[in-house]
Amino acid sequence: MRLTVFWQRMANHFGAAYADSFARDHVMSELGGRTVHQALDAGWNAKDVWRAVCRAMEVPEDRR
Repeated sequence: MRLTVFWQRMANHFGAAYADSFARDHVMSELGGRTVHQALDAGWNAKDVWRAVCRAMEVPEDRR
């Protein structure tokens, strides 16, 4: 998954204004105690990060 697609999905689910805030501030156990930004910066695949967000935030199947 390209990062542009990842960020589009984040914006679609959380809203454009909140997506970046969530990604910077919400520490997720699914990401090893990292935020979305930290996981991506550490080299995690965007698809794996998106899947973790989906599981943690109960994103509906049709938005995954």
